[in-house]
Amino acid sequence: MAARRQGGSRKPPPRAERLMDEYRAAVAAMPAGATLLIGGKSMGGRMASLIADALHAEKRIAGLVCLGYPFHPPKKPEQLRTAHLEQLACPALIVQGERDPFGGRGEVEAYRLSPAIAFHWVGDGDHDLGPRGASGFTRKGNLAAAADAVAAFAATGDQLPCAPRRAP
Repeated sequence: MAARRQGGSRKPPPRAERLMDEYRAAVAAMPAGATLLIGGKSMGGRMASLIADALHAEKRIAGLVCLGYPFHPPKKPEQLRTAHLEQLACPALIVQGERDPFGGRGEVEAYRLSPAIAFHWVGDGDHDLGPRGASGFTRKGNLAAAADAVAAFAATGDQLPCAPRRAP
């Protein structure tokens, strides 16, 4: 993304194994005992979610935060990326737009996901949490609400909450 901002062409992201290794290295560089959340936006959150349980079991992280999780490719809801989320033990917060093409509220609430996952739904938000103009929501308001949800989740420290989910 940084290279693209400087006029470069769009390149595919690094392979998943490399990204997960980068997460592990970043966590290893942190002082032991620090209350640490890992996560990211879209693919970054997905990669963090794949290693979160192991790092949480090692007491290296307190939780996981995903912004705009890619539950499936757009227009391909049958290609779910949720198998590991069904048994996730690490406390997690997913901030998701209600109309995200990678998994909107109606479909995601029907998935079988771990009760360790809490959700914050962004009003009329797309994958970047932006609303439609006539929705009554604003990008600034949606981003502020998302930041507040992450801050509240982080503030709970070792007692990260697990919001109740609707049963599938």
